[in-house]
Amino acid sequence: MRKKVTIVGAGNVGATTAHWLAAKELADVVLVDVVEGIPQGKALDLLQAMPVEGCDVSITGDNDYGPTAGSDVVVITAGFPRKPGMSRDDLLKANAQIVQTATEKAVQASPQCILIVVTNPLDAMCEVARRTSGFPRNRVLGMAGVLDSARFRTFIAAELKVSVDNVHAFVLGGHGDQMVPLPRFSTVAGVPIPELLDAATIERLVKRTAAGGGEIVSLLKTGSAYYAPSRAIVEMVDAILKDKHKILPCAAYLEGEFGMRGLFLGVPCKLGATGLESVFEVTLTVEEQAALGKSADAVRELVAALG
Repeated sequence: MRKKVTIVGAGNVGATTAHWLAAKELADVVLVDVVEGIPQGKALDLLQAMPVEGCDVSITGDNDYGPTAGSDVVVITAGFPRKPGMSRDDLLKANAQIVQTATEKAVQASPQCILIVVTNPLDAMCEVARRTSGFPRNRVLGMAGVLDSARFRTFIAAELKVSVDNVHAFVLGGHGDQMVPLPRFSTVAGVPIPELLDAATIERLVKRTAAGGGEIVSLLKTGSAYYAPSRAIVEMVDAILKDKHKILPCAAYLEGEFGMRGLFLGVPCKLGATGLESVFEVTLTVEEQAALGKSADAVRELVAALG
């Protein structure tokens, strides 16, 4: 019996996630959205692509959570998108109610699922999902670090004119302007990038990474990124469904790791069939710890605003 993944929100991120999942034949997919006809139509369109792709998966769409019952993973992408000039923080109150409702309904249908939250502002929305679900920390995760690291890897590879396969990047912290890319842990074929790039170039790439989502929003004018975010989601789902014990940067609820407690923050996570298996800690410099603390403070402010 195939695994089942529910995606809440059939917009660009949700539908493209369904596309990646189905094309990789990872699981049966259920798309849920409040807009009548949208999840049904997109699911049917994707399903009709599967004979060409050569994949035997079920893809359905609905406005109700009944068909999602028994899902192994529930991905929450529903929410208002960012618009030009809008920060992730501006989305806080509007999206908190959406995530709360989605979590309540998803958990009722699939009480044993693992939740992956994508809705922005990401770290605060993870806290909404944790409080609403009552799940232990291993079953509530946020997708941010895989995307942020992918952006950093993209810029490093382009700068050095090397394959992205050779590049590994390390990003900590909240999913926003206060994220903390760590150049000394970011490598090209095992060589730390400070050995290959000067400080000014690294700083430029770090700043572009932190502003990566905003750069795309400003170009699209009427939407936000969805190809890279959706592929990053599938990387996490793949690690969970295949019990890979894979180390990926994700938003996890910290219980003392990196000196932080009681909040979601992007850290290196080992993912497997139970969700979060452990957090990998590394020793940070004074400057890096301070930057992570600043990022954590930004997340705490958002959570405090939730009430």
